[in-house]
Amino acid sequence: MQINNNGSTLVEAFNEKGERISPKLPEDKKNFLIDIDGTICDDVPNEEPERMGLVPPYPDALKIINKWYEEGHIITFFTSRTIEHKKVTEDWLDKHGFKYHAVLYGKPRGGNYHWIDNHIVKATRFKGKFTDLVIRTHEIEVFHP
Repeated sequence: MQINNNGSTLVEAFNEKGERISPKLPEDKKNFLIDIDGTICDDVPNEEPERMGLVPPYPDALKIINKWYEEGHIITFFTSRTIEHKKVTEDWLDKHGFKYHAVLYGKPRGGNYHWIDNHIVKATRFKGKFTDLVIRTHEIEVFHP
């Protein structure tokens, strides 16, 4: 069975006992969760919402994110902005031509994120420039067996 999700087809998946589990994207597709402030534009705190609609986007972010969208990847912006900032945020994304599937609001503030999930999670720290991704091997923290 295939399920349509945000313009992409999900494939049924099963665990080792043959039980259905959450469906997955095809291997060649990714779910990109992308922060907004400090990642696709300068960092604007929630305490200064009047700046949210004025900050320019990082041109390389717009180019790469739209490329990923056109390649069929799922683009979801994941932001610490609150739902009260929905209109200014989505108007800004649309005004600048970002292609995306969804925006998730209310990401915890404060950084130092440690994501625990039952699915493989790949994290890439933004350090000033969007480019195509490359594969590198790094040491990671895992649960002790």
